[in-house]
Amino acid sequence: MLNIFNTELDFLILCLSTLFSLVNPLGITPVFLAMTEGYSQQDRVLIAKKGVFTGTITLIVFALLGSIIFSFFGITIEAFQIMGGIIFFRSGLHMLDAKVGRTRTTAKEQEEFITANEIAYTPIGVPLITGPGAITGAMLLSAQTNSTVSFGTLIFSILLVMVAVLFIFMGGEKLSHKIGVTGMRIIQRIMGLILMVIAVQFMINGVSVVLNNISSLANAG
Repeated sequence: MLNIFNTELDFLILCLSTLFSLVNPLGITPVFLAMTEGYSQQDRVLIAKKGVFTGTITLIVFALLGSIIFSFFGITIEAFQIMGGIIFFRSGLHMLDAKVGRTRTTAKEQEEFITANEIAYTPIGVPLITGPGAITGAMLLSAQTNSTVSFGTLIFSILLVMVAVLFIFMGGEKLSHKIGVTGMRIIQRIMGLILMVIAVQFMINGVSVVLNNISSLANAG
């Protein structure tokens, strides 16, 4: 019982650290504030709630479909670990430079969307909050679940991260005034470094299994 608890606790920490780093709420908050600058506080809160809801549903759907997609396309978990690690590493590099990746939003998108509904669902919900990296992370973590309890841990992690995003968005202005732009960039860079370490570990895990398989085939031959 204790071993199961420790295993799930380790997986919970992995899920939270991975998803929080990939969503990068502190890094995207200035973009959210800029995109909602012309709205009242009430509209801004509504946009944040709808955007977070959209992002949450998107992550849960891809977490549910992860194993189905792997089976349909014949993708191994090791291949996805290596590919996911590369994507995570690239995202981490952007965070170290205190940048938001071009896959999240563009200057044109920030100017295009006018109504609260349009801006809430896209580009704020997808891909600002839930970008390619976060979707890949959800699928990769889903593929590592070996029980209903583990999958529940992943869903719980997604909900926790999204609640954190909502609170950070809603208090974005106060937060930016308190810790300043420099403080937010420092935190973002720390999260980027953590994400890069996670990325390297994912790649090591994937490559190790591939090399072991090759070694086993060579010995069998």
